[in-house]
Amino acid sequence: MFEMISISIYNADMSRNLDIALLRSFAAVADSASMTVAANRLNLTQGAVSQQIKRLEDLVGGSLFERDRRGLKLTDLGERLFGKARRLLNLNDEIWADLSAETVTGRLRLGVPYDLVDTCLTPVLKAYAEAHPGVDISLVSNTSPKLAAALGAGEVDLAIIEEAVGQKTIGTKQAAAECLSIERLVWVGAKGGEAYRKRPLPLSLVSDTCAFRPFVLGALQERDLAWRTVFENGIEATRAIVRTDLAVTAWLTPTVPADLAILGPEAGLPDLPGFAINLYLPRNNASKPAQEFARYLRESFTRQRPAA
Repeated sequence: MFEMISISIYNADMSRNLDIALLRSFAAVADSASMTVAANRLNLTQGAVSQQIKRLEDLVGGSLFERDRRGLKLTDLGERLFGKARRLLNLNDEIWADLSAETVTGRLRLGVPYDLVDTCLTPVLKAYAEAHPGVDISLVSNTSPKLAAALGAGEVDLAIIEEAVGQKTIGTKQAAAECLSIERLVWVGAKGGEAYRKRPLPLSLVSDTCAFRPFVLGALQERDLAWRTVFENGIEATRAIVRTDLAVTAWLTPTVPADLAILGPEAGLPDLPGFAINLYLPRNNASKPAQEFARYLRESFTRQRPAA
């Protein structure tokens, strides 16, 4: 004899399925501690992300975030959900990548700032090259302003550009911007060094077109601190000069080498603005190799970013 199953019970069970899109928005907000940053990364409006978080909270029966001085922070319920949500998203993406696998071939010209090549790009390049051996990869390393110009001129297919938070280098008609991460711009010196005490302040930046330069000099001028240029010709030379305590520099926090020191407030140097690491793709004609590399970048930055 067949057992009759109530339609209402069946529907109730179905409603327990979690929407992957809601989980993806939840993970993006948890990673960035910000609805705005998550919305930029997901190419959604802030309102849409907020609504998705509210829908997920209604499903799980409680608040997932609370606000503190640093931004949005996971609640106890949010912490319980986060690890499982990340595993579910990774499995979902792995399944899709396997089922929709296709041969990607062609040319990929990457534009990357000097300081991000070793620190952020190397593992992504290695994984991408192993997965897509048919792609001919060329790396163009330069300062962010010059990379923006190269993308606008069609000389690179994809660019990673460092920009002060709230600023955009390239017009929206040329390329679509996506925020991968927001990092602190910090003063850097030799461990146990004294260069930061000297006046005028000895300063070494990678190039006179460095994206950080106008903000660093502006901060010094606002504080009325005299400075002098020691060297501006390449990242390796800058590292060597700072390492030997001949100058200080300014870099994003995750790019500071382990053998150098981040100078805190006790150094008496002015605060510097936050910088976004933005991914730029041509808006209308991004190549398949570029689109696939962008996917690798998003996944890599998501893994590297600690939960707030």
